[in-house]
Amino acid sequence: MRPGSRARGWGWAAFAGLSLLAAPAAGQDVRIQQGALRGVAGSGVTAYKGIPYARPPVGDLRFRPPAAPESWKGVRNAQSYGRACLQPPQSPTGLYAGGMALQSEDCLTLNVWAPAGAKKLPVMVWIHGGALAGGSSSEPLYDGTGLARQGAIIVSINYRLGVLGYLAHPALSAESADRISGNYGLLDQIAALRWVQNNIAAFGGDPARVTIAGESAGALSVIALLASPKARGLFSGAIAQSGYMPSYRALNREALGLPSAESAGAALVKAVGATDAKALRWADPAALLGAAYATGWAPEPVIDGVLLENQLAAVFARGGQAKVPVLAGYNEGEIRSLMFLAPKAPATQAAYQADVRSRFGDQADAFLAIYPGADPKADSMDSIRDGLYGWAAQYLVLQQAMAGQPSYLYYFRHSTPAQRERGLAAFHASEIPYIFGQVGPGAALGPNWPKPPNSPGESALSQAMMRYWISFVRGEAPKAPGEADWPRYTLDSRAYLDIAERPLASRDLHAAAFRWADGLVAGRWSQGRGWRYDIGFSAYPAASGEQGARR
Repeated sequence: MRPGSRARGWGWAAFAGLSLLAAPAAGQDVRIQQGALRGVAGSGVTAYKGIPYARPPVGDLRFRPPAAPESWKGVRNAQSYGRACLQPPQSPTGLYAGGMALQSEDCLTLNVWAPAGAKKLPVMVWIHGGALAGGSSSEPLYDGTGLARQGAIIVSINYRLGVLGYLAHPALSAESADRISGNYGLLDQIAALRWVQNNIAAFGGDPARVTIAGESAGALSVIALLASPKARGLFSGAIAQSGYMPSYRALNREALGLPSAESAGAALVKAVGATDAKALRWADPAALLGAAYATGWAPEPVIDGVLLENQLAAVFARGGQAKVPVLAGYNEGEIRSLMFLAPKAPATQAAYQADVRSRFGDQADAFLAIYPGADPKADSMDSIRDGLYGWAAQYLVLQQAMAGQPSYLYYFRHSTPAQRERGLAAFHASEIPYIFGQVGPGAALGPNWPKPPNSPGESALSQAMMRYWISFVRGEAPKAPGEADWPRYTLDSRAYLDIAERPLASRDLHAAAFRWADGLVAGRWSQGRGWRYDIGFSAYPAASGEQGARR
């Protein structure tokens, strides 16, 4: 979901070509299927960056599934990140801004961090967030050195974003062997996972022990990969941090009250002035992304009947997902940095309750019992948090537990003085620095990120979270020496790990809130209606339209 803060206007970096080393550099050489690589070593870990896992998706390869990567002669320089995929520019004042590589349409690369002497280690593949519209594996926050030192191979990937990653259109579907379009970003992720299966042993990784992991849109991608039959066998575990699971457009038919993905794409293409698939492939990418902005088109998975056979929630409900262990959770202050998701709340409790009663009808009492509005703004934010991120995390672990898979739920409540001073306590993505070891004086955080204090407590929490995560990646119950045992989520226990100043085991996380959100989704589904961002306080539109649902 995390959008970053984007500024208007477009500016694109030049095409990034192949760079070959002419002289030796630090780091151990490895040979993969495409050729030899030379990385850069430091802190007991060698990083191999900017490795192409597919051909550049440019020209005639735009709006097509990723093609097999080309080989090279000699030793390829793998010491610098590849280009970020094309996206709107970041605002320099945005909370999530900072540190991304220059952009190019040639961006299908990945990065590998391997500890010294690695041999058949488990693998974690990280999928970055950014609302499927922004972000990159080159963001310093995602440096895999700290996690790799815990005893794992860490991989991070780029995938096509925005209109270049998710545009569906009848002309593109007509050219496809499967008669589908859209989901190019998802196809990229699957191609990257196939690359891992074919090559990760060269770095000391175990292709039989691969865990996919991501936050926000990266977690949505994890959920989509769990649901996709085309990703079966490519991973053995999944981690979803602050994921979400709304309903999405079907490819070429109206469904759940939404027009088809192809019709939405046709409106965008009309704005560009393209007349056929060839024109789309050779259109100015800035014009394509500009048309998306102008028409309100937004990237999202497409229910195409092939990659995604049904709504994600329906796949899980019917037992059609990958049967692998999962670890999932969400943050207490998710919406504090995503205020565009929250409609303006009434100023007083009386006005809040009157507003809810006027819109929610016979559902008002149940809603007010959970979110009474003593603090209208806080309750409205919490209800949207619970309906988007809370429901998705709990639904995911519930369904995997029902399928007999080990499932683990967390709730991240830890915050720092800098966060609290800015009203951003436990905000969306604030757990990531702890998982990647980005605390203390060397933390690679963006210029606008509230910095954690340099303290033993912060370092200890980061060490604990890295160890929990990597033990799960190893195929074990998540554990950290000297810390609380993380109880397995079951239908009886409803257990979870409460991560505040220290991790503590608990149970029944927001139980009433989950039941309310789950009932809303089930009711919408039975009525043939979708559930998007109109959930929680936004579940029913205001008569005035001032506090209606965001759709």
